[in-house]
Amino acid sequence: MQPTQKEATPMPIDVEKVTSAPPVRAAAVWDEREVRLYHLALGAGVPETSSDELRYVFEGHEQGLQVLPTFGVVAGGTGGVGFQLFDLPGVDIDLAAALHGGQEITVHRPLPAAARATTITRVPAVYDKGTAAVIVQESTLLGEDGRPLITQRNQIFVRGEGGFGGDRGPSERLPAPDREPDRLLDLPTLRQQALLYRLAGDGNPLHADPATARRAGYDRPVLHGLCTFGMAVKAVTDRLLGGDATRIAACRTRFAGVFFPGETLRLRIWAASEGDEGGAGYRLTATAADRDDAPVLTDARLTTR
Repeated sequence: MQPTQKEATPMPIDVEKVTSAPPVRAAAVWDEREVRLYHLALGAGVPETSSDELRYVFEGHEQGLQVLPTFGVVAGGTGGVGFQLFDLPGVDIDLAAALHGGQEITVHRPLPAAARATTITRVPAVYDKGTAAVIVQESTLLGEDGRPLITQRNQIFVRGEGGFGGDRGPSERLPAPDREPDRLLDLPTLRQQALLYRLAGDGNPLHADPATARRAGYDRPVLHGLCTFGMAVKAVTDRLLGGDATRIAACRTRFAGVFFPGETLRLRIWAASEGDEGGAGYRLTATAADRDDAPVLTDARLTTR
């Protein structure tokens, strides 16, 4: 009798299957209420009588309701355009091992305050970083006229799934300039800020449930990386772009460390020139001021028009 051949254990990530799968289309519908709630979750509206702040949270503002481009990653209450790890063909991973490693947004035109839009999501690459695999997801948000509003790329690090002999991928590091920052901003946060940001669509219990946070190795729930990134983009818009979010052409960051609600987010900002990588705009980093400037956001850039 011939020995029974042992079935091969399926790989948690089938690179060929996931990268060759057809794009996924999904609806993304939002209105002014969701935009206002998103901005409030970033800390907008302080002081509550400031016209500069009311443009983010008051639908009756004389200049209309302004929409930060980072709203696009939660547009429609999905928790993040392109975050579809549950539905990706060829991906069967433990989500506890998945970390949001980086985010990049290209702005084709300003986001409207209300829309019935469509997202088209694909996985163009899976990189092998040795100890981890990196799933690159790309989503384009199309307006009601079918034209692109934003394109975003996010990197999902999956711990323990590297070493499959794949391409390591390009280096996307963008070190901060070797000089003192041009601006230093301290942004306080609320202890309940993660609970507010969850209402934008990211219901991960890591950001609300102490027991879940402890299982992940933290002593209490952490703030969403996309919330700290949104706060940084808003701060640059308000302090350096005259409050005009339509001047933002692109923004990106790498999520380098944990941040807890109630801490102070410290931004270091450097002006960039046309000759710098990424063009004119600003480089920035963010740290936790309360914990000896522990890194929170690195390799960050905001490109302006």
